[in-house]
Amino acid sequence: MAAAKLRIICGPTAAGKSAIALELAELYDAVIITADSRQIYRGFDVGTAKPRGVDRARTPHLGVDVADPTERYSAARWAREAATWMEASLSLGKPPVIVGGTGLYVKALVEPLFAAPDLDPIRREQLTRELESKPIAELRRWCHELDAARAHLGRTQLVRAIETALLAGSRMSDLHTAHAKRARGGERALQPKYLVVDPRDSLAPRIETRVEKMIADGWLDEVARLSRTVPSDAPAWKASGYSVMRQHVEGALDLSTARQRVIIETRQYAKRQRTWFRNQLPPASVTHVNPDDSQARSVVREWWERSE
Repeated sequence: MAAAKLRIICGPTAAGKSAIALELAELYDAVIITADSRQIYRGFDVGTAKPRGVDRARTPHLGVDVADPTERYSAARWAREAATWMEASLSLGKPPVIVGGTGLYVKALVEPLFAAPDLDPIRREQLTRELESKPIAELRRWCHELDAARAHLGRTQLVRAIETALLAGSRMSDLHTAHAKRARGGERALQPKYLVVDPRDSLAPRIETRVEKMIADGWLDEVARLSRTVPSDAPAWKASGYSVMRQHVEGALDLSTARQRVIIETRQYAKRQRTWFRNQLPPASVTHVNPDDSQARSVVREWWERSE
């Protein structure tokens, strides 16, 4: 298959990716394909900063509201569906642009996925129940001993790495490395050009402002409504901040404490995202932009036009 160029806008949460993408999409008549593992779930809107109806009316957004809250949605599935969305966009004569902070989704799209080892389903279910009850700090300690290269990742990836090490006797990081070496021998279908959006020192106050706005926009009402219909073990509840806000709605936390916990949780998530994008993207294909910089708009447009 002939190589195709692909524009990808990524970076930590609350960095300003969506605003940049929306402006570009309107300017160049593009379609936004969302690479966000939280925005895929229907009904989980306010707390995931899902694009509002007015923005979705301004330009097409694909990859939003594609799964029920109880579904388990993988990076491999997103990559398959994203490829379909890209083809549909191009068939309309509109360039697609991938936008989001879920690095594993992006990687699954631009690099062939390897077949993960089969794990005994009964033993895995038992181990998963045990691991999911542990705080993330303890999971990181386990992963540091079993597969240190993946100890910085999020809860889901930590659990998977531990399960693979214990049940398959192989480190997930070694399997990825071996697969990458094999993949380099073949032709890449895509030539990604990345725009990494990061406001640097202003990210922390941006996160705090976003959390305040979510609360003002009705996040608590949304959580209360979802709590009545969505089971507590549904995958969608793992989206940043939702389990904390659910504790507040159920009376286990006061709002001030819940708000501060969400801010801290989101900052930690953003730190992991920064680490991932710094270490996983090929430097020669990356353009960095600080949205607070006076030259940001020029940098962004130049990046788009260079990526033709």
